Amino acid sequence: MANSNSENRRTLLLVDDTPDNLHVLNGILRDDYQLRIATSGEKALEAAAKDPAPDLVLLDVTMPGMDGYEVCRRLKADPRTRDVPVIFLTALTQAEDEAKGFAAGGVDYVHKPITPATVLARVRTHLELRETRRGLEDKNRRLQGLSGQLSKYLSPQVYESIFSGATDASLKAQRKKLTIFFSDIKDFTATSESLSPEDLTYLLNKYFTEMSTIALAHGATIDKFVGDAMLMFFGDPQTRGVKEDALACVRMAVAMQRRMRELQGMWREKGYENPFEMRVGINTGFCNVGNFGAEARMDYTIIGAEVNLAARLEQNADPGSILLSYETYALVRDHHEADPRPPVKAKGISKEIQTFALRHIYEDHAKDERYVRRDREGLRLVADLDRLTGDQRTLAVADLEQLLARLRDRP
Repeated sequence: MANSNSENRRTLLLVDDTPDNLHVLNGILRDDYQLRIATSGEKALEAAAKDPAPDLVLLDVTMPGMDGYEVCRRLKADPRTRDVPVIFLTALTQAEDEAKGFAAGGVDYVHKPITPATVLARVRTHLELRETRRGLEDKNRRLQGLSGQLSKYLSPQVYESIFSGATDASLKAQRKKLTIFFSDIKDFTATSESLSPEDLTYLLNKYFTEMSTIALAHGATIDKFVGDAMLMFFGDPQTRGVKEDALACVRMAVAMQRRMRELQGMWREKGYENPFEMRVGINTGFCNVGNFGAEARMDYTIIGAEVNLAARLEQNADPGSILLSYETYALVRDHHEADPRPPVKAKGISKEIQTFALRHIYEDHAKDERYVRRDREGLRLVADLDRLTGDQRTLAVADLEQLLARLRDRP
């Protein structure tokens, strides 16, 4: 029974310079498809360019002027028609002729004289294949979109490990020596209570975004954000060796504290009187790392006493500082200096742990800082070096020289 709903029917473009051939094709296909007719290669390209593009082209090979091979090549070069399947109609039966057609982009051949059952079968097959391919492409696009969204909830290393097949989603863990980074914001609760929800959201998201960017650049596995705290680690699922992992973690922490100082200047300029200050604790030791939770809901994380120690170090760190356990300091002391600090105890660790406060966090960075701020009894100075250019810089120098002269003249 013929399909009477023309809106749902596929559109075929029939191209042949012989009216009798077109008449035969029309009789075979008109009940099931909408048809466009072209009697030359040039007219075929015009017909194919009409919107919407045809769903399939039946194309004669031997035509005066532009032959079918050239028509096919041009259809495949046009973004509007490159995905339209082309079936060649030809009396040529040599293998090299068919090879030429496939090289031009054709998907099939129907040899003349035409058999109705063959034409219908080939057309249906390639329309179904095209529809299947479109469905797969659409699913792939949706999967890529979902995959991109999912990647925001996982550390890149964990995401890559799962999607590459190196790690499966099963409840299992292994014991590894990791360097653990733990940080939080000093007096976050008190500071957040003085902020509007909009300001708090802006500051916290800016803080996490900036710190995450630095973390990923140094190769950290970002475990989780808990309120204002961040837990990260080095050594899984990728490792450069225990010592190099510890060095990377310390370098990351230094970069974070330096960036925090820049952010503090920017936030003060925007009117935030008490911008965030970050404390950091770093520890190296054996942890259980892997998937923990339930079969229906699991989390890729680390657990163990060494994680507790990293959190304890952070609690004992001064604002703007980095406090290391002895083991971490032992791994990095050839590259970083530190001052001894009082030992600490942590849950799950029986002995006290010697701690070290990293030195020279800001010294090499001072000359590159955008903001200069000095705030003490009798002095309040804020300068944005990026904005002090040209005449403004000249005026700033004059102001400071005048201040120095007055200070020297006072008894």
